[in-house]
Amino acid sequence: MVHTRPPLSEAATAFLARRGRGEGLLIAGTWRAAASTFETVDPATGDCIGVLPRGGAAEIDEAVAAARGALPGWKATTPVNRAKILWAMADLIEAHIDELAELETLDQGKPLFVGRWAEIPGAVNQFRFFAGQAMAIEGQTIESSIDYQPAGRKMATWTRREPVGVVGAIVPWNSPIVLTAMKLAPALAAGCTIVLKPAENTSLTALRLGELLAEAGLPAGVFNVVTGLGGEAGAALAGHPGVDKIAFTGSTQTGRAIIDAAKGNLKRVSLELGGKSPMIVMPDADLDLAIPGVANAIFFNGGQVCVAGSRLYVHSAIRDALLEGVAAYAKGLVAGHGLDPATQMGPLVSAAQAQRVEGFIADARAAGATVLTGGSRFGAAGTFIQPTVITDVTPDMPIVRDEVFGPVLVAQAFDDADAVIAAANDSDYGLAASVWTQSLSHAHRMADALEAGTVWINCHLMYDAALPIGGVKQSGYGRDSGRAALDSYLEWKTVCAVV
Repeated sequence: MVHTRPPLSEAATAFLARRGRGEGLLIAGTWRAAASTFETVDPATGDCIGVLPRGGAAEIDEAVAAARGALPGWKATTPVNRAKILWAMADLIEAHIDELAELETLDQGKPLFVGRWAEIPGAVNQFRFFAGQAMAIEGQTIESSIDYQPAGRKMATWTRREPVGVVGAIVPWNSPIVLTAMKLAPALAAGCTIVLKPAENTSLTALRLGELLAEAGLPAGVFNVVTGLGGEAGAALAGHPGVDKIAFTGSTQTGRAIIDAAKGNLKRVSLELGGKSPMIVMPDADLDLAIPGVANAIFFNGGQVCVAGSRLYVHSAIRDALLEGVAAYAKGLVAGHGLDPATQMGPLVSAAQAQRVEGFIADARAAGATVLTGGSRFGAAGTFIQPTVITDVTPDMPIVRDEVFGPVLVAQAFDDADAVIAAANDSDYGLAASVWTQSLSHAHRMADALEAGTVWINCHLMYDAALPIGGVKQSGYGRDSGRAALDSYLEWKTVCAVV
């Protein structure tokens, strides 16, 4: 049943009154409007919930100039003082977690519990982890083998780590607050300044983070937000000569465009892109663990997760039992407005995304696939798609090869372990994978053989701010989270001195 929207809290309502009426650009510490605006929509109802500035090249120019102007001061800020601001930011997010969860749900559609108990605590942990990392930036003293220094002198050689400079952060609409935190926290810890372009569908929590960062003591200009369309503000940021690095999470297609745009000044680029993550369920798997785990891996957040377990390979010995369990799980999910506490699965983010997912399902049906459960859009309003399990697919079908980004699981049976590894690796993507088995041998062997940036064993969608996240092949390069993320916002400088 699709419910109408429950009322918002006073805090969320007050935020929309402040920032949902066209003054949502944060540049050099000042909130301002743009020449034009666009609407942000509640995907569960189709209603407009706010009007935001439609920033473009001119606003990006101003934001980059502000970030460039703030860079020397932020770079010179001592690590402990950067750490204090990051820790204060974590405390503020935690203190406003209910408000932020409401805004995230209203804007994106996800069930309230997804933000409240999973993603927003994940954002808190990003700031706390990198608060510690801010004080752990270090170079090396290297014993040099240079033997032609002046007589009676010594060659001293060492390295420094310095911030890469101005960072353009471009984030997607599926998990806005935590994915934004994955860019902001390491960049700020490294001493970089930032211009953020949030997704046009889901900009609200980015604006609230801008308010909270100012409250945490971040100097004006260190963090700037330009809302707008990807083809306008996003493209201007990616190609801007004053930006030293682009940090992007989103589709592989857009990632390619960003690489092209970055060529002008050879800016650094890190990309976390699309995925088509396989899940391999071995015959010895614990079905009490695997059935809800496999289902949650694809139906969590309506399948709008870059690492969603969208390809299932299940051993023929347990195929029927596993699929029956996953189908029953899917049928039991309560769909509705994400602000309703009873809701377990909300709508997709937009009408365009729902139509795209419908197209994949229709094409698979036409090609001979069987829809075991779900497969339809429903509800008088909104963009709701039933949780769907599809069987009788072939490896060449688009629904098997392409990223659907919806609650759609394609299932194939296997009998041979080597063959299933080959099938799992037969993809342009390599973001994540999972293996479900009680065999230590199978777990180690498959983790080594699978071509993926992350491999989970007997679980899926497990995150920690200390663990690097990213992909191989066309799932991108570079890493979010963990020490590897901090390194990507730092440059090496080598110093050689005759002393």
